[in-house]
Amino acid sequence: MRGGVEGLGSPYPIGKFLPSVYQEDDFTQRFTAGLDDVLAPAISTLDCLEHYLDPALTPEDFLPWLAGWLGLELEYQHDLARRRSLLAAAGHLYRKRGTAEGLREHVKLMFGGDVEVEDGTEVTVRTSPSGPAAAEGASVRGGRLLTVRITSTAPVDQAAIERFVAAAKPAHLPHTVEVIAG
Repeated sequence: MRGGVEGLGSPYPIGKFLPSVYQEDDFTQRFTAGLDDVLAPAISTLDCLEHYLDPALTPEDFLPWLAGWLGLELEYQHDLARRRSLLAAAGHLYRKRGTAEGLREHVKLMFGGDVEVEDGTEVTVRTSPSGPAAAEGASVRGGRLLTVRITSTAPVDQAAIERFVAAAKPAHLPHTVEVIAG
């Protein structure tokens, strides 16, 4: 939560913008100086707004707010550097969303370790709706299961990975998650 910052002065003191009759009044200047102390953090925030939108520079307590704008979940993250890198890569990850490569990169950023994703989906080409499958080689990869394999030296919460993969993968694909201690 943002609040007063000790010693932060206002770049726009209210007392200087008052008519001269009030600029000479001691009580009015002290009163407006109190308002300056209250307004200084808000003015500072607005002056530095672009830094609040940069994942590398934003204050740590603003990361969940920024992640909410991007639709990212940071609940799995404990490491500040990993949360910042995930936010920085969000645009790139969304371009690859729904692909095996995108899922691999997203899981690697979220949980670390070496990640393999085996996309066992099958695509069959037919020339008519009721006709036989096209020539040999028309099917791409056999099987029907998405497998996410993580090799990590650090402890990894498999249940958290399961929840994340279930939310990030295409809904029609069943999946398994394998965690291998490295």
